[in-house]
Amino acid sequence: MKGNWWRLFARERAPTTPAPRQAAFDRNTPNPIEAAHGTVSGDEVEEHFHRFILNLPPSTGDNAASAGEQALLQRLTELCDSGRFDVRTLPRMPTVLPQLMRAMKSDNLNGAQLANLIRRDPVLVGEVMRVTGSITYRTAHPVGSLQHAVVLLGQIGLRHVVTSYVMKPILMASAGANGQLVGQRLWDHAERSAHAAVFLSKSQCDPFEAYLAGLVGYSGLGAVARLLEKDLEVTLTGCSSAFVAGCAQVAMRLTVQVGRHWDLPPPVLDALIEHADTGRNAMTLPMSRVLHAAQRLAMHQLLAEHRLVDAEADFADGSIAQFPSMLLVRCQQDLRKNFATQ
Repeated sequence: MKGNWWRLFARERAPTTPAPRQAAFDRNTPNPIEAAHGTVSGDEVEEHFHRFILNLPPSTGDNAASAGEQALLQRLTELCDSGRFDVRTLPRMPTVLPQLMRAMKSDNLNGAQLANLIRRDPVLVGEVMRVTGSITYRTAHPVGSLQHAVVLLGQIGLRHVVTSYVMKPILMASAGANGQLVGQRLWDHAERSAHAAVFLSKSQCDPFEAYLAGLVGYSGLGAVARLLEKDLEVTLTGCSSAFVAGCAQVAMRLTVQVGRHWDLPPPVLDALIEHADTGRNAMTLPMSRVLHAAQRLAMHQLLAEHRLVDAEADFADGSIAQFPSMLLVRCQQDLRKNFATQ
């Protein structure tokens, strides 16, 4: 156990056999992007992604928002800015999670020290013990302590617990009681975004903080979906590109509120704020640029898995051109390797 805990958030994943995905979930799933001249743009991918996550209907063909959409966006903005949306209603993030990620950077960390850190959060302790008590980890001798459980899980297993058993329920629940579809889509993107953020973070920013930023970077989208479905009681037959962009902007501001509520590390919170307050071409923080590129690549990967974009078409995205093209290509290949469907 001693040393090399950084591998917990490395690019290797435990072998899995992903379940096949369907091309469409329901009537609101957008139509696949038609690649013009064999190329899809980052903006096309982003709009399709938001329609997919928020379960919005297909485009009306209009770029400008209608009067009804403008009124709806105004109501949505007022709900978020007036304080009537209470971030305290969102699931809590274990306070130990950022500390845990940072502690694992130490090469001198051992199982006992890690167990002491995990012990500060009863929920995380319960999940670690529950998973190690499953048939997958069943051994000749029962797991008698948290330290034993941590050693038994190992690096990849503990990563799985931290993400799948802690962050996934948070993001799933953020979309509300009726938002399982939205929550699952949101989690799928978060997992891929976090993976890509680590890949792109080398010499740019802290990989552990980049991983956390990737996980929480679109947490506000779940809240927007919940507001649209319940608080605003919205039924749309079509929506413009401007309306989708407006929802995305509100979601980014909500993500900042959520990040403050969760007391995220300053570099992560600063990146979320810059995402919400500046244009994608005006980002100055390395973490912001890594997060934006990771999110865009994860969007493309997720849409490709659902056959909403041609995985073989060229992906042209000038907003992430500050990264070397070969690095972006390798990151795409790594996403396909680790999240490819059968």
